[in-house]
Amino acid sequence: MAITGPEIERLISLLAKLPGLGPRSARRAVLQLIQKKETLLTPLAIAMSDAVEKACICSTCGNADTQDPCTICRDPARDPSILCVVEDVGDLWALERAVAHKGRYHVLGGVLSALDGVGPDDLNIGMLIERIAKGEVKEVILAMNATIDGQTTAHYITDRLEGQSVSVSRLAHGVPVGGELDYLDDGTLAAAMKSRRPF
Repeated sequence: MAITGPEIERLISLLAKLPGLGPRSARRAVLQLIQKKETLLTPLAIAMSDAVEKACICSTCGNADTQDPCTICRDPARDPSILCVVEDVGDLWALERAVAHKGRYHVLGGVLSALDGVGPDDLNIGMLIERIAKGEVKEVILAMNATIDGQTTAHYITDRLEGQSVSVSRLAHGVPVGGELDYLDDGTLAAAMKSRRPF
C-alpha cells in the first residue's frame, strides 16, 4: 500500500536499487531529501542532471569521469610506465582515496567467473594487452580482490603477459583473503600498494 504520491514512491524505489540501500534506508533518505528540499533535493537533482549529460567511461582506462580520456589518463604527473589493473572503477577510486598509486590504471570491468559465465572476452583484457604491447608500460600491478575469481583473473593475465617486457607484481599484505578493495581503509590500501611483490 502506497503511503505517498507516485513521484515519491518512484524515487524510493529507484534509491532502493542502489548498493547498500534497501527499501527502509531508501525511505529514510527520501524523507531527509524532502525535508531539506532546498539544501539537499534541489542541488542533488541538478547534480544528477549534470552527471546524466556529462558522465562517460574513459576509452583508455575504463574510469568513470566527465571527460574522455579521463582526468587520470590526462595527468602529465602520472608515471605512464606503471599500470595498475583493477576489477572495477570502485577499486580505482579506493586506491586514489588512499593516494597509494602514482601511475595509471586499467579497469577490467569484472573478473573471470566460470559460474557466472564471465570469460576473457567479457572483460577489458584484450585492451590491456594492447596497451602493454605499445611498450610504454614497464610494470603491471595486479590489484585484484583477494577472492578466488580475483586470483584466477590475476593468474590468467600473468599468463597472457608472458613474453612481454614488463614486470608483474600484485598487492601484498594488508589485503585479507576474501576482502574487497572498496571496503578497506586507506592505510591498509597504501601499505598493500607499497609492499607489492612479484606475481
